[in-house]
Amino acid sequence: MPTDQPGSMLEVRGLNKVYAGRGEPVEAIADLSFRVAPGELVCVVGPSGAGKTTLLRCLAGLLPATAGDIELAGSPVTEPPPGMAVVLQEYGRSLFPWMTVEQNVRLPLAEKGVPKAERTRLVAEALEAVGLADVPRSYPWQLSGGMQQRVAIARAAAYEPQVLLMDEPFAAVDAQTRFELEDLVRALWTRLGVTVVFVTHDIDEAIYLGERVLVLSARPTVLLEDVRVDLGPVRDQLETRGAPEFARLRTHVYELVQQAKKGVRSLADARLTHAG
Repeated sequence: MPTDQPGSMLEVRGLNKVYAGRGEPVEAIADLSFRVAPGELVCVVGPSGAGKTTLLRCLAGLLPATAGDIELAGSPVTEPPPGMAVVLQEYGRSLFPWMTVEQNVRLPLAEKGVPKAERTRLVAEALEAVGLADVPRSYPWQLSGGMQQRVAIARAAAYEPQVLLMDEPFAAVDAQTRFELEDLVRALWTRLGVTVVFVTHDIDEAIYLGERVLVLSARPTVLLEDVRVDLGPVRDQLETRGAPEFARLRTHVYELVQQAKKGVRSLADARLTHAG
């Protein structure tokens, strides 16, 4: 559930990322600043190539920032922090095919130094939470794509992170499975109280999941608008998506993304373009 706790769990100030290769340097992120409160679920959208994955990798400490600061619970992020877990789009590559479902979920807990008895409890609870309590001894290759992604989510949940980063995790599954996984993320977020940053290219998904939607400009990336989503704490795939406020938000975010594709880089310019 959304939290009223003060302060920031994740804070980004003046983030800039430049890729320096053999040719001309490429500025992926120009200047990004935003905060995510403890227990918030924030989604990130933008046009293709807007630097969404680059942003997430910087947040996770997997890519060094060229300039600016990223802090997790007040501590600088300069490498993958212990209080953070990541769920990727390519779930097949993140799971070890020679390990069972249970072993895949257990692995990061062993590396974290969690005692054996506690590991067993956390793994069982995580698999129960994602609906996989009946397949702990199955191997990933024996499961459907949606079930494999549930394993990846269970592994992240069992780790008990302060912040969960998700990079287009449902892009490779069918529509029905996608809806089920969206509801799973909302349920786990409510149950665990974890802070979530969810990157997606799907505007409807961002609005359905998020309490806020950060709309990014085209590269080099800036924050075009921080959109507040007021659809209540309990959401339903039919009722929520059929609500007038959902339609209004979808139209608004869609217009922002289309303007970003045309090179609009500020909210003032977006309003001017829309008025014109």
